[in-house]
Amino acid sequence: MTDASRNVAFIGIGKMGLPMSALVIKAGYAVTAFDQSAARLDEARSLGVSVAASPAAAVSGKPAVITFLPDDSALRGALLGSSGLIAAMAPDAVLIETSTVSVEASTEVAAAAQARGISYLRSPVSGNASIVHTGALTCFVSGPKQAFENAKPLFAAFTRAQTYLGPAEEARYAKLSVNLMIAVSAAMMAESLALARKGGIAWQDILKVLDDSAIASPMVKYKTAPLRTRDFESTFSCRQMAKDLDLILGAGHAVGVPLQLAAQVRETYGSLVAQGDGDTDFIATVKHLERLSGLGEPKL
Repeated sequence: MTDASRNVAFIGIGKMGLPMSALVIKAGYAVTAFDQSAARLDEARSLGVSVAASPAAAVSGKPAVITFLPDDSALRGALLGSSGLIAAMAPDAVLIETSTVSVEASTEVAAAAQARGISYLRSPVSGNASIVHTGALTCFVSGPKQAFENAKPLFAAFTRAQTYLGPAEEARYAKLSVNLMIAVSAAMMAESLALARKGGIAWQDILKVLDDSAIASPMVKYKTAPLRTRDFESTFSCRQMAKDLDLILGAGHAVGVPLQLAAQVRETYGSLVAQGDGDTDFIATVKHLERLSGLGEPKL
């Protein structure tokens, strides 16, 4: 790599984007960032990130741009139109878009990128804010194969594994499919735990049963750990899960797949948001089922 090719722009440096940018710096890249939050930009400076005055200034002339944005609206607003990032990016640059967004919004970005000669890699990451700093994120990638091959060293800076899935929107479907299983698993755990408690099993005992059973999985073990101490601090919130389930249901409708479990679980998360639990961790499904079952706090 030439020195110039080690210049990367980061757009969106929140809970995920900021530690991702720090990992990219550690790997020897120069990072220029922009975010709407002045506080985040101040924190970025302390990590060695150069701060741009505007999104356009951040991406101007950069061979690689990484974006991490909260939703479809932010994606369209940041990337599309005459004042969007794609219009400001250098032709022949690569756009690595790591958010969880709809296939429809992603397709719009793809068309705009193609018109400018920009290689667009749909690269949603899998993992959460509690592990991103360790480099343990994985990602699903689709888009131009050669652009992915060229960008592998950059991907390796902030993810431990990358799965290339095809030339178009395959990575978006992969991320939605994984998040569907995570959401349904959280609902499943909540029902199982409530049933066990109603049957007289102590809280720590049923968590041990799950950990030692055939159903034990990385997902189950990931959530039994904080549940031991009733820690519902968010790594991924109920509000975010509701948003992702809306994307999942929209994708299912678009391609003709009936997602009955997804629809039911979406209403569970809607209830949690309505009850004031929108900012708690998505495993708050446990509290929701306890309320429905007339269960109070368990003895720890």
